[in-house]
Amino acid sequence: MSQFSAVQNFSRRDVLKLFGAAGGGLALGASGLSWSPMALAQNGEARLNLFIAIGEDDRVYLTCHRSEMGQGIRTGIPQVLADELGADWDKVVVVQGLADKRYGSQNTDGSRSIRKGFDKMREMGAMARTMLEQAAAERLKVPLAELSTADNKVTHSASGRSLSFGELAMAAAKLPLPEVTGLKLKSAKAFTHIGKGHTIVDMEAILDGSAEYGYDIQLENMLYASIVRPPVLGSKVDKLDDKAARAVAGVVDVITLPGHQGAPSFQPLGGVAVLATNSWSAAQGRKALKISWSESPNHGHDSSAYLAQLKRAVQKSGKPVRQLGEQSQSWPADKTIEAVYSVPYLAHAMMEPPAAAASVTDKGAEIWASTQTPQSAQGTVAAALGLKAEQVTVHVTLLGGGFGRKSKPDFCVEAALLSQKTGRPVKVCWSREDELQNGYLHAISAQYFKARVGDKAVEAILQRTGFPSISSTFAEGVDEPSASELDLGFVDVPLAIDSLRCESVKASAHTRIGWMRSVCNIQHGFGIGVFVDELASKRGLDTFTMWRELLGKDRQETFSDQQFNYGNYGETLERHPVDTARYKGVISAVEQKVKQMAKPEAGQGWGFAVHRSFTAYVAAASLVEVTQDKQLKVLKTVIAIDAGTLVNPDRVASQLEGAVMFGLSIALMGRISFKDGRVEQSNFHDYPLLRLSQCPEIETILVPSMAPPAGVGEPGVPPIAPSIVNAIFAASGTRIRDLPLSDHFKI
Repeated sequence: MSQFSAVQNFSRRDVLKLFGAAGGGLALGASGLSWSPMALAQNGEARLNLFIAIGEDDRVYLTCHRSEMGQGIRTGIPQVLADELGADWDKVVVVQGLADKRYGSQNTDGSRSIRKGFDKMREMGAMARTMLEQAAAERLKVPLAELSTADNKVTHSASGRSLSFGELAMAAAKLPLPEVTGLKLKSAKAFTHIGKGHTIVDMEAILDGSAEYGYDIQLENMLYASIVRPPVLGSKVDKLDDKAARAVAGVVDVITLPGHQGAPSFQPLGGVAVLATNSWSAAQGRKALKISWSESPNHGHDSSAYLAQLKRAVQKSGKPVRQLGEQSQSWPADKTIEAVYSVPYLAHAMMEPPAAAASVTDKGAEIWASTQTPQSAQGTVAAALGLKAEQVTVHVTLLGGGFGRKSKPDFCVEAALLSQKTGRPVKVCWSREDELQNGYLHAISAQYFKARVGDKAVEAILQRTGFPSISSTFAEGVDEPSASELDLGFVDVPLAIDSLRCESVKASAHTRIGWMRSVCNIQHGFGIGVFVDELASKRGLDTFTMWRELLGKDRQETFSDQQFNYGNYGETLERHPVDTARYKGVISAVEQKVKQMAKPEAGQGWGFAVHRSFTAYVAAASLVEVTQDKQLKVLKTVIAIDAGTLVNPDRVASQLEGAVMFGLSIALMGRISFKDGRVEQSNFHDYPLLRLSQCPEIETILVPSMAPPAGVGEPGVPPIAPSIVNAIFAASGTRIRDLPLSDHFKI
């Protein structure tokens, strides 16, 4: 099984051969990086964990240790490495990293690959460049300070002499790794790859069909598994009749998988697996199974009744989680407005459902998977098999979408357990139905807002949120949101008013709750985004002005003395401040664009929302049309982002476009519902995604900034739904507070 690569079809195994004991070239581990636990590079294994390698053929091999799911990270990380190195992009070969703790975190979620890796990758590039320059200085007998590096060459400009990277690679590899503290990084003005719209390195393979996804994995002597999982969380196989299944041609075995113990976490759900020599036989065998399931405490879960319960709960006192100023005791009827908003359960609904292949032998396990977290897959599989983590090798394929679902490696464990039981390689591919009915869901939620509106300003706001916590997936009995979930667009909106109180309420979980693109910013961005529009109506202002008024003077909010500690997505407020001026920057960018356009026609209206998440600021305005017979159409969306320094602007624009479509799917028709503990939806016919005919014209605005890179994958989602709902109010006078909009309009 070969590892795919991108710029050239060059396998990692070939790279290792090239740079092995007999090979020549420069191979850098991460031993000199202060951020990495790779003091490990002191041992010989470090040479096998490469970020940068340079062959005598002058090619530059750059390792991407994160997962590619369409966001372009296999291009973005090499861009940063190549820039500091001074590499010629045409000579770059991208190598996909295996699961390995020596890379540091490989979690490709939380919009953090560039945000967290930018400085570290620059250090790696600068380290390699310094070693090449040192080797050149010795070869040319010139002072190090007189050398410069660009286009795969080290040049002494005074003499006009230069040496290629390939010529220097062997000598440079023998030099000690420079100390990180002594590295000289480029100025932003000298960037040659950062800020350039390089085409993604996988583009050609994707277009010609040779790109390899989890579903594409083929192994010799491999079995295909199709698994029936419990229809209700917590239920187990009570009775099984598998005679008909075993009679299907091609079926090799039927194996009962035990249900999980304790909290679901990343454990498989259990069920019955039909294994066959081909996927069709496995599917037919699965259909022939006769299974009865045990009762579970979740059998009575009804999402409609549960949401009604949540909406009642948020209208009662909750647990204080933020207090700005004194708690308001005055809510006069003529000055007070209040509202309750809700968002249903949502599914990730990737085009490629989870898929993994496993080969388990007495020596260890090898996994091929479309995973966002190879290290988590490695550890979870090892624990399930009774192996050490280093006995499990995880290969990362391309992902046909992830959105957070493939950060949970339960499907990798299923394949590994079945391979261990059968003694043969096994591939597990979830079907669309499997994923919608047994995946991890974004939490159902309700939010309550109340405001006292004076003649000149909003004087007080009380807001509450209630939703089953993601923490319930990892610990039994959890019924309160975690602080990190409340940080996601609920407590961290920098409103400048006299009195602001935020509270949370309890909510129990009845299914596996998982993080989904934008996580809790989805419901929190919806609630505050629509409520500010309602405040604007009450104050007689446009929504742009209302937001500016609520944000107050330009400042960097510290949330000091407000009874909570803000997590800020794992970043310091010094590096990634909550900056009201940057809020206003994206607000103005969208406002100016909207004002340049023709005024809406009858039955049309613009709506606006702004939201900060994953340390990026995003504003969105949508133009909708609502007809007399309640046909809703979104005509145009303008979206602006300030995400600091942009590594690949083309990919940022693409991420925004994808976020608009993801947000539209949620707003217009996204809903998973439960009846008798079971998910009612099963495929795209009853959990539809946005179609081409429903997609509006999208205009993206990238606000220039020299600030540190922020996240870009998720921040575009939260303002979309409120911008549409606010536009509907502008177009029709109808105020919607519950998603999806398909409950209220023809879509």
